[in-house]
Amino acid sequence: MKSIGKYILFIGSLFVNRERFKTYVQLTLDECINIGINSLVLVSIVATFIGAVSTIQTAYNLVSPLIPDYVISQVVRDLTILELAPSITAIVFAGKVGSNIAGELGTMRITEQIDALEVMGINSVSYLVFPKVLASLITYPMLVVIAGFLSIMGGYLAGVYTGIVTEADYIYGLKVDFIEFNVFFAMIKSFVFAFLVSSISSYKGYYTTGGAFEVGKASTIAVTNSCIAILLADYLLAQLLL
Repeated sequence: MKSIGKYILFIGSLFVNRERFKTYVQLTLDECINIGINSLVLVSIVATFIGAVSTIQTAYNLVSPLIPDYVISQVVRDLTILELAPSITAIVFAGKVGSNIAGELGTMRITEQIDALEVMGINSVSYLVFPKVLASLITYPMLVVIAGFLSIMGGYLAGVYTGIVTEADYIYGLKVDFIEFNVFFAMIKSFVFAFLVSSISSYKGYYTTGGAFEVGKASTIAVTNSCIAILLADYLLAQLLL
């Protein structure tokens, strides 16, 4: 409970004694590149292969001749939008971005760069962490959209070019009984996951003590805690909104 209270105070300090708006614009743009653009290749590869594997495994399990082939893409579509694109991407995001954020802030802490900012009268939490959180909220939903598209496209390539399902059936399955709210639900999850990963990783890195070993340990704990938070939030959002 003490750690949760400290975390809440840490989040509250993001909005206290902030710098000028102009200062955050450049910082946020830099973080968007580090967090979003630099994660694009990894997210794209993971999403494409997950979609392909989902199509093959779905076809493997639908063995009854009474089930039409278009159900394969229907299952892949709903699975991708509801779970694979926002949640699996979040785990990848936590592993890459979360560890990077924690390591960067942890290094700044043990080299006393954060202390130097405090001596200069700068709110180090707002100056260092706020751009990272804001950049995550901007770029991660975009990564989820790209991951969803590539996952469905990967399923299309795996299904059509291996003869599992025809092109017409796959496209028809994507359109039949489509629920628009699922996309809205996926976007809600993406914003929540982005905030959790960026804030938890920043918190762990910011309060690192010791030396290089503790920085690595803080990065590991940041990824672990972020993944646990993602799974808990995923469950709670599903209970509340579905």
